[in-house]
Amino acid sequence: MHKIKVFAPATVANVGPGFDVFGFAVEQPGDEVVATLSDTRGVRVIEITGDNGLLSKDADKNTAAVAAKGLLEHLGSNQGIELSVHKKMPLGSGLGSSAASAVAGVVAANELLGAPLSRRELLPFTMEGERVACGAAHADNVAPSLLGGFILIRSYDPLDVIRIPTPENLWCTVVHPHIEVRTEDARRIMPKEISIPTGIAQWGNTAGLIAGLFANDLELIGRSLVDHVAEPARSQLIPGFTEVKKTALRLGALGSSISGSGPSVFALSDSQEKAKRIGQAMHDAWTDRYSLDSDVFVSQINKEGPRIISQ
Repeated sequence: MHKIKVFAPATVANVGPGFDVFGFAVEQPGDEVVATLSDTRGVRVIEITGDNGLLSKDADKNTAAVAAKGLLEHLGSNQGIELSVHKKMPLGSGLGSSAASAVAGVVAANELLGAPLSRRELLPFTMEGERVACGAAHADNVAPSLLGGFILIRSYDPLDVIRIPTPENLWCTVVHPHIEVRTEDARRIMPKEISIPTGIAQWGNTAGLIAGLFANDLELIGRSLVDHVAEPARSQLIPGFTEVKKTALRLGALGSSISGSGPSVFALSDSQEKAKRIGQAMHDAWTDRYSLDSDVFVSQINKEGPRIISQ
């Protein structure tokens, strides 16, 4: 194999009460990376599209390259690899844009080398890609994008990542308004301390959401999709958030919250028809009342993760 193209999906991180420990993959959008073997040692980024010129081609600053470079170093390989990164989702959207690039890059590199490592073994390299993007090697976006499905990061030291089963009739609507929320701003606005009553409410919802997923209990999932910590703070950065969320709940969403650091907002539903109807209503709420255009994505939980498009 000389050349390969890999798609890696966007993700919804935090998922209500699960700040920095929950995430799941969606079908669309996502990023694509084309990896080609090269006679020049190391990793080079030769092309980036869809980023409006904002991303670096420096192999030490680009998430796809950093992840692929980490893999080569781990394997002790002198193989040269050239990467073309095609951004298929907006930056600063709360959909794990940097994570998708890191995942696509390292999966493509691994496949070119004959797949010496499993998908799960690639996770540390994708986390290093996240470190250069936002300063922290967190896994709530890269893990679901890499492994597919709904992911719990139980611990970072040692790293302990668990895939949680999801109901077949669980559908996700993600609406991305055309504004940008910088991850640094979203983290800065987070409360530094929470009260014991707030913590108890949050822990109960966190456990309830996992229990609902295991038990295939959609009502329990909906009751548990309440965030007492990040959402009250971060919603201030998203114009119209409260109204858009109320719109989703009024139309029958199980629950709704901010995707990652925002500004995207997600809602969970029990059917594709309802998920599409909710997405259109959320879109209209932003357009009609705030003159904000938005993109709507509807899918089930993506259990596949990255996929090879061509080789």
